Amino acid sequence: MPIVANPEFLRRAIALATENVVSGAGGPFAAVIVRNGKIVGEGVNTVTIGNDPTAHGEVNAIRAACRNLGTFTLADCHLYTSCQPCPMCLAACYWARLDAIYYGACAADAARAGFDDAFLYDEFRKDAGTRSLPTVQLLGDEAWSSFAAWIASENKISY
Repeated sequence: MPIVANPEFLRRAIALATENVVSGAGGPFAAVIVRNGKIVGEGVNTVTIGNDPTAHGEVNAIRAACRNLGTFTLADCHLYTSCQPCPMCLAACYWARLDAIYYGACAADAARAGFDDAFLYDEFRKDAGTRSLPTVQLLGDEAWSSFAAWIASENKISY
């Protein structure tokens, strides 16, 4: 089935992003999630007001949609976002199993406004040992016990 975008949903995301800035609540990012032609979740950037670096518009919209639908997966849903998702938000969209993403402004537009994701993309291409944020594995054998418990569990819900 071909994916057909509805620009009105993107206009809603853009309006939410603009209002978020004008009201002083947060950054110029917002998103809506749509299922079967109906908005099931909306989110705006609340990073600074909520002291949460993960509270991007897309992530907040995913959280709202999952809460409203009572599920952790958003298959059959589309995300409309005021700006091309950053690496974190793009990964969240994949984890949520969204069917499509539509965006307004692009990453270059965000960079012109001071939101440059290029550093993150550059970091991800590096070997872990050469990244600016040190990452070190510790207690790998002990940590495996959590996975062993998962494998053995009869109560798990796969995702």
